[in-house]
Amino acid sequence: MKSKKVWITVLCIVMAVALVLAAVVMVPRWLQKKNDVLPPMADPIDDNYRTFYQIFVGSFSDSNGDGIGDLRGIINRFDYLNDGNINSGKSLGVQGIWLSPIFTSPSYHKYDVKDYYTVDWRFGTEEDLKELVDLCHQRNVKLILDLAINHTAKSHDWFVKFEQARKAGNTTNPYYDYYSCATTAEKVNGVVYQKIAGIDCWYECNFSGDMPELNFDNPNVRQATLDIAKYYLNLGVDGFRFDAIKYIYMGNTERSVDFWEWYMNELRKIKPDVYCVGECWSGETEVLDYYKAMNCFDFSMSQAEGFAAAAAKGGNIYKFTSRVASYQNKVTYKHTGAMPQFFLSNHDMDRIAGSFVTENYARMAANLYLLAPGSPVIYYGEELGMRGSRGGENTDANRRLAMLWGDDDGVCNPIGSTYPASNQIQTTVADQVGDEGSMYEYYRRLIALRHKYEAIARGIYRAVDCGEKRFGGFAIEYGGETLYLFHNTDTDELTIDVSEFGATSLCDSIGAGGAELKDKTLTIGGQTSVILK
Repeated sequence: MKSKKVWITVLCIVMAVALVLAAVVMVPRWLQKKNDVLPPMADPIDDNYRTFYQIFVGSFSDSNGDGIGDLRGIINRFDYLNDGNINSGKSLGVQGIWLSPIFTSPSYHKYDVKDYYTVDWRFGTEEDLKELVDLCHQRNVKLILDLAINHTAKSHDWFVKFEQARKAGNTTNPYYDYYSCATTAEKVNGVVYQKIAGIDCWYECNFSGDMPELNFDNPNVRQATLDIAKYYLNLGVDGFRFDAIKYIYMGNTERSVDFWEWYMNELRKIKPDVYCVGECWSGETEVLDYYKAMNCFDFSMSQAEGFAAAAAKGGNIYKFTSRVASYQNKVTYKHTGAMPQFFLSNHDMDRIAGSFVTENYARMAANLYLLAPGSPVIYYGEELGMRGSRGGENTDANRRLAMLWGDDDGVCNPIGSTYPASNQIQTTVADQVGDEGSMYEYYRRLIALRHKYEAIARGIYRAVDCGEKRFGGFAIEYGGETLYLFHNTDTDELTIDVSEFGATSLCDSIGAGGAELKDKTLTIGGQTSVILK
C-alpha cells in the first residue's frame, strides 16, 4: 500500500509539472522575458470591440431648419453611418456612436448640465432619443452618451439650493454639502474657486465659475449621479463617455479611482457589458490607474505631436509599434477585458487633418490607429478630412464646425466660431461618397478592412523591429494563429525580406501604393499598410 501511495504521489507531481510546462508553452514568446509580468486571465466582453464615431450633436445634422444639429438629424443620416450591413460598401460601417452631451444646458456645448433627466429642447425629445436607441440596436450599433458628472451648471437646481443653504447657514439642509467648497483659510493651492457673495464660502470650479464641482464625499451626491446613469441604461443606452474623470477629487488620483471603481461596479450590476470610456487627459501613469475602473482614451496617440501623426509623417515606426504593444500589455493587466482607446483628435483639439502637409500623411495616420487593438474613435468629419482649429481667437467652437453634407442640410457652425471658410476643405459628403479617390472612400475601405480581421481589434500585439526606420509592424496572436501587420511610412516603395516571419501569403493592402509578396520578399508601396499570414 505504501509503495502504491508513493507512485500516486509521484504521478501527481509529474502531471502538475506537465501542466505548468504546457501553460508556459502557450504563453507567447515575447511575454516570457525574465522581467515581464503576465496579465491576469481575462474574459473580455467580445462585443465591445467596436469602431466608434463621435458626434458633436449641435454641429452634425439639422432636421428642423433652426441651424442646430439634433437627434432627428442623426436618425435621418443613419444610413451614412451604418446601413445595417457593414459589408455592403454603402455606408461608413461604424459600429458605435458617442454623442456629445444632449441634456438641458445653457451653453451650446452642453457640458454644463442644468437637468440630467431632460433632452435639451434644441436637440429634440426623449422620444427621439428612444427612437435613436432602437435604430442603433436594429443595426447592431452601440450608443453611448457623454456624461459630465464631476460638475453641473450653476443654474442646476442642486446648486441653487446649495447656495441658498450656505447663505442661510442651514447645515440641516440636504443640499448644504452638495458641492465642494472651502473657507478662505481652507482653500487648496492648484484648485480653482469662486466666492459666494456675502459669505466666506468658495465653491470649487476648475473649468469655469459657471461649472461648480460636486462633493463626492456626500453619499447623496454619489447616489444621485449613479441614478442618472441607471436611468439611461434602463432607457436602452449602451454606456457612457465620462468627462474629466480625474476631477472627482482634484489632485487625488487614488480617491478618484476608488470612486470610479465603485461607480462602474454598480453599473455592471445593471448591465454587465456596459460600454464606458473615461477622459483622463494626463500622462500614461495616471491614465493606467483609472484603467482599474474603465477603459480610457490614450491622449499620447492623438494630436499633431502624438505617436500616430509622428510616425505617419516619417518618424521612427518602431517607436510607434513598440508603444502600441507595450500599452496594450499594460492596460490588459489593469482590468479584465480592458482595451486601448485610440483616436487622432476630438472636440477639444484642433482637427488632425490640418497638421498634415499631404493627404497621404493623414491616410497613413488613419491606418496606424484604426489598424490597432481595442476600440478606436473617429471624430465626425475626420473621414472627409475636415479642418478646424482654435486660431487667434482661442475658441473651441472652431474645432466643432458644421458637418459638410453638400445638400440642403442647414446645420450651422456653433456660437463663437470664427474659422475662415477659405481654410476649410472644399469638398463635401455629396462630393466624396462614390469617388474612389476620396478621403471618405478611403476611410470606408479602412474600416471594412479592420472588421474583416477579428485579430486586429482582439489579438495580442508584439512589435516587430525590422531594422528600418520607416518600415515595421506587428505579429498579432489571435485564435491560435498569427497575423502580420506591416506599415511603410516612407514615401518610396520598399523591398523587404520577410522570410524570418514565416508569412506565406499577402492578404490585403491599403495605402498610397500597392504590395506584392513573392519568394518571401515583400514589395510595398510608399505610405501603405499590408496584412500577411
